[in-house]
Amino acid sequence: MGTPKFNELLARHVGNEFAASHQYIAVAAWFDRQDLPQLAKHSYRQSLEERNHAMMMVRYILDRGLTIAIPGIEPVRNDFAKVEEPLALALAQEEEVTEKIKELFAAARAENDALGEQFMLWFLKEQVEEVASMTTLLNIARRADNLFDIENFLARERIGDHGRSGGHHGHGGHHGGHHGGAGESHDSGTPEAAGGSL
Repeated sequence: MGTPKFNELLARHVGNEFAASHQYIAVAAWFDRQDLPQLAKHSYRQSLEERNHAMMMVRYILDRGLTIAIPGIEPVRNDFAKVEEPLALALAQEEEVTEKIKELFAAARAENDALGEQFMLWFLKEQVEEVASMTTLLNIARRADNLFDIENFLARERIGDHGRSGGHHGHGGHHGGHHGGAGESHDSGTPEAAGGSL
């Protein structure tokens, strides 16, 4: 019968998630060099999140009894002129990943693959919040009088996947055990990552 399109796209998208993870590391390292610890910390966490997404997909592919060849990634961007540039890059990256996830969901639906469709629902919700978080952070950076305003905002609001106490745009507390590493709970419907989430 051949390999369904959804499975091919999903195996390919594992590479996109790893590429996003590497790009966030490069962004985090740049923030670290600029002595912006909150932005660096946020970006390091985002890198781990993207890695976990890739490993969730690997786990799903293995659980479905399919084979997977882990794809390589292209070089990432490491140099930026000002703080808005890596944030704009991260937002564009999240928007691109969102389009890929939508494509995966559509492929699963077109093939009447209920398991694939259900699996992608979690990622669709995740991407809505990731794009919103990065949009907020970029807007704050563009309006800030100085870089410490951005640092203080991140320290105070803790937006994004780990922003449980933030409440900014509702980005806190939706991921259940997604951030909890080896001891995380999957009661929230968070997919399991191959080897465990970091």
